[in-house]
Amino acid sequence: MQKVIVTGECQAKLVEVADPQPREDWALVKVMVTPMCTEYKVYRSGQRVEYLGHEAVGEVVAVAQPCRVKVGDRVVVQPQYPCGKCERCLEGDYIYCENTYNFAAFTGSREGSATYAQYVLKPSWLLSPIPADVSWEHAGVALCGLGPSFGAFEATGLAALDTVLITGLGPVGLGAVVNARFRAARVIAVDAVPWRGERALQMGAALVLDPRDPATPARIRELTGGAGVDCALDCSGTVEAQRLCIDATRRRGRVAFVGECSDQLHLTVSNDMIRKGLTLIGNSHYNLAHYAGIMQVIRQSPLIDLLISHVMPMRDVAKAFDLQISGQCAKILLKPCAV
Repeated sequence: MQKVIVTGECQAKLVEVADPQPREDWALVKVMVTPMCTEYKVYRSGQRVEYLGHEAVGEVVAVAQPCRVKVGDRVVVQPQYPCGKCERCLEGDYIYCENTYNFAAFTGSREGSATYAQYVLKPSWLLSPIPADVSWEHAGVALCGLGPSFGAFEATGLAALDTVLITGLGPVGLGAVVNARFRAARVIAVDAVPWRGERALQMGAALVLDPRDPATPARIRELTGGAGVDCALDCSGTVEAQRLCIDATRRRGRVAFVGECSDQLHLTVSNDMIRKGLTLIGNSHYNLAHYAGIMQVIRQSPLIDLLISHVMPMRDVAKAFDLQISGQCAKILLKPCAV
């Protein structure tokens, strides 16, 4: 099969590797769509990486034994390699599993673990069925496109008529706009890239503010009658945006974080949480029990096509990475089998 590797700073290419083989209850999936996520960061930095990607949508083409899927099934390939046996996995919160598989030890090779490739191996219980009326492309946003914010809004209880602040309008943040509008919430968004702000407005955001404008916090207060937003979600992974979410949320409000951040946020428990009565939530993905809800959004929201800005063959992966770095895009989908 062919897969993508990053060989240096802003350099990526296709290479030929051995086809992976199914084993026990793990199925082999032919990848029809690879939604691009944060892999552009290693492309930009020049770090050599030979196994890229954690999102995929495809068709089951081989199984080693009878399992939860069969050849020909169309599936969303859920991320990671959790154990499937611990309490978190059994509750559907597999994303928080602490006993993940050693992929290479189990299969004998790391090939098949990356999704920037023509084939991927996955435990069959992590292959979610795609309804017949959902296209490959639309199914591709059931992962990091809609997943993190869907899980966060379930946890915060975002409801109709709530006002939600969304900071960061990359693909995850734009997916949050889709999810928030599907719930009939009012959206105030913050991002510095004009293309992204315009796309959020097309999706129905009430207003997009610039984080570089010192008047932005006061403007949010003004737009909410001085109280602050009901709920905030940071998708940017920056300390400044996390701080804005906490400061801009009303008393007894809810704040969720889905953007990864290695920097340290200064948090004062008394002023930020106790005296405001805030609920702070970290969220990575959605519980598997909510998969039907994700599919409901995909089937019924008129905004899904706005969340997908580009569909490209995998041979153009370097162009796709460059596009991500420019910020002039929403979710980009690669077609690995259209090399």
